[in-house]
Amino acid sequence: MTTVPALAELNFVVIPLLSTSHLIPLADMAKLLAQQGVTVTLVTTALNAARFTAAIDRAIRSGLVIRVVELQFKGKEAGLPEGCENHNDVPGLNYRRQFFAAIDMLQEQTEKLLEDMKPKPSCIISDAYVAWTADKFQIPRIVFDGMSCFNQMCKHNMYILKDRNKISESGTFVIPDLPDRIEVTKAQLPAHFNPAGAVFIQDIRDKIRAAEKRAYGRGNKGSFDKEDILKKWLDSWEPETVVYACFGSLGRITVVQFVELALGLEASGYPFILVIKTGEGQAPIEEWISKNGFEERTKERGLLIRGWSPQVVILLHPAVGGFLTHCGWNSTVEGISAGVPLITWPLFAEQFLNEKLLEHVLNIAVGVGSQAIVHLGEEEKFGSQVSNKAVTDAIKKVMDKEKEGNKIRKRARELGEMAKRAVEDGESSHLNVILLIKEIQEFQLNQSAKNALVD
Repeated sequence: MTTVPALAELNFVVIPLLSTSHLIPLADMAKLLAQQGVTVTLVTTALNAARFTAAIDRAIRSGLVIRVVELQFKGKEAGLPEGCENHNDVPGLNYRRQFFAAIDMLQEQTEKLLEDMKPKPSCIISDAYVAWTADKFQIPRIVFDGMSCFNQMCKHNMYILKDRNKISESGTFVIPDLPDRIEVTKAQLPAHFNPAGAVFIQDIRDKIRAAEKRAYGRGNKGSFDKEDILKKWLDSWEPETVVYACFGSLGRITVVQFVELALGLEASGYPFILVIKTGEGQAPIEEWISKNGFEERTKERGLLIRGWSPQVVILLHPAVGGFLTHCGWNSTVEGISAGVPLITWPLFAEQFLNEKLLEHVLNIAVGVGSQAIVHLGEEEKFGSQVSNKAVTDAIKKVMDKEKEGNKIRKRARELGEMAKRAVEDGESSHLNVILLIKEIQEFQLNQSAKNALVD
């Protein structure tokens, strides 16, 4: 007679895409699963493991069974410069094909690892962009897709429109079969419906969709070396007075558009934190900051953070009253969970759909007026879409505590409380984790029963 496997016998293998915005939620998911008593094996590479070592080590010291297994990243063989193990470190979009080739080269190592692993893997939770994890092992593969259910529903309905040739080439159209009226233009749609110039991205999407057909199911930021200075700076401001502006780990804007952003923040009159990228393409922005005197001129109420910022820490500080965001889903969830109203400036991918959710469904955001997707690597083609006045106006609408801003702020706080409750014991997010584990237990029980009949 077969019995339901004990929690300690289950081994959830987690394989993230080697990109910071994908690593963080899957590392968090690893901790959530381990908190329920299962073993979790997190598969990555040495340089990527170093990005979350401190957080995982704390979880292990608390008694959670999380193992981090490091693979050898063959970036040099794929044509990448030394040390490029994370998508954020790739020196330019012209290296993206080589990066994904190096990801594919991890397949053989991973399969050998899974064959020898003890306890045996119960399931694989892998990023949608690591499509080859579906190919060999007869165990459930759960696809991690870092986008919202709202986005998935919109895209599903738009695929139907596309098949019927009903996506308007110009002007707005309504996405059908949604409870709310969502109007978009083709220029605001993800690359599935509004293709970018890089053909090889379609090759990656084709692999993902083929892998999803074989998948079992689908499931839907770093250290800041001056964090004490940041906290003291935030502590010096009154509650809900600071605007935090960040375009995520991949979002890029031109120097022309950065100037409008910076001047818009300055003209708003509110204290602000502005996160500035480092690396490729940033020299013109730093040159403007220096020549214009922006940093020096705004130093009494502006703080510039170069590189990675501790976003969750910032958003949870009571001084922060608004979040100017590109509407990436990680940032969107972090803003909602912190109960902070949003100023939306979508850039690429599904971000315009996220903006529609925030503005027209949840009613916790004001947009700056961006009108079209700017595909990664094609930023220079689009010039300036958003003026500094539009940035200032949107900030003032959100930060105003008397008029429209008061309603948005109240609604954002309500959603923040709902988000906190959702992860408590017995609530929706917590129950989803429990149900996932039970489903894998039942799968293993059924497999054992089948094997017993064969024997």
